[in-house]
Amino acid sequence: MSHGLCQHCVSGVRHEGTPEGKIEQIGGVECYVATPSGDYDKSKVVLFLTDVFGIPLNNNKLLADDFARNGYRTVIPDYLHNDPVPEDAFDAPGKFDIGAWAANHGENVWKPVVDHVVAALKAEGVTRIGTVGYCYGAPSAFYLAYSNTSAVTVVTHPTRLNPESLQKYRDESTVPLLINSCEVDPMFPPDLQAKSDEIFKGFAPGYERTYWDGCTHGFAVRGDISDPKVKAGKEGAFEATVKFYQKHF
Repeated sequence: MSHGLCQHCVSGVRHEGTPEGKIEQIGGVECYVATPSGDYDKSKVVLFLTDVFGIPLNNNKLLADDFARNGYRTVIPDYLHNDPVPEDAFDAPGKFDIGAWAANHGENVWKPVVDHVVAALKAEGVTRIGTVGYCYGAPSAFYLAYSNTSAVTVVTHPTRLNPESLQKYRDESTVPLLINSCEVDPMFPPDLQAKSDEIFKGFAPGYERTYWDGCTHGFAVRGDISDPKVKAGKEGAFEATVKFYQKHF
């Protein structure tokens, strides 16, 4: 639990598939960019704020491709400074020192990267940014919402949120919020899920929370989709995200 991350943050299953996007420099930052194949709204971008595995994890690129298939140009910035948690953490449960890694990846590391990418996207004509933050990506999604820089926020099995950050969002932001939550999540446990519903009750811009039983923190990115409940949760959280974008973005 050190530094607001847990062993669930560094465990999971690799998903099969061949990414279709490409690596581009945006604002001097290396990004994975997934672009819709057909016509799409060039004024909108989904900023995909990853878990601790970043761009190298196939699962993240495949999810970005899925957003592109739904009509959204999707950008994954390397806000981990080319220092993601290595994938072999999957193969040695409990061995990777997530606390030490997290200590070197605070907001002083990711904020400048997010700011550079957002500024570059705006400079090229993007006027609406939707965020999707998985695990470690939740605070950066909230950061853009606090200043109303983003147009819509989705966080899925978020880490490093607390009642104070939720209240700050309610009080300072006018950005609609969706939280995809699950049954077993030490980072966003049932009491915090309930607190979130209480804090955002009547939140005028829009608030929704999904809940996936039989699912554990990380399910929407790194879940074992041979488990029917996890497959339903992964697909359901993605579908809920797209529907929330269609409604508010």
